[in-house]
Amino acid sequence: MHRFESHIRNIPDFPKAGIMFKDISPLLQERFQEVVEAMCEGIDWNNVDHVVGIEARGFVLGAAMAQFKGKGFIPMRKKGKLPPPVIAETYELEYGSDTLEMIQSDRPARVVLVDDVLATGGTLRAGMKLCEKNQLKVVSMSLLINLTFLNQFKQEGLPVTSVLNY
Repeated sequence: MHRFESHIRNIPDFPKAGIMFKDISPLLQERFQEVVEAMCEGIDWNNVDHVVGIEARGFVLGAAMAQFKGKGFIPMRKKGKLPPPVIAETYELEYGSDTLEMIQSDRPARVVLVDDVLATGGTLRAGMKLCEKNQLKVVSMSLLINLTFLNQFKQEGLPVTSVLNY
């Protein structure tokens, strides 16, 4: 068993029936620094300008990673939470749809895209598209949990590192 697994709660039927929610709150409470360090492994930080964190838990993890590695942090937020000018990307989730927004970038940069859990990939794909629209090249994606049985990111050769794989 990975050193973090015992700190993750499985919540059945949340946010809707049939979904097994991975609650990372106890893990962050008990082992936050270790989690951040683990999420930074396997990334060529010399090739990274900024960290982009996807709201909401990706904010927490991404901001901590940026601080740990001395990089800038760029928030990717839900619709209507950032002042203009923003660019947006709407996407489908396994239980609905949503829209992500970013403040419009004034110059190209290389980024690590961060989120807590990769399930079907809708949020992460939208994040990648939004970065692309915003002159930000995603050189790596860092996740705490990758539910590999729900997505094809590894088979597509996309630059994903994850601490836990299910």
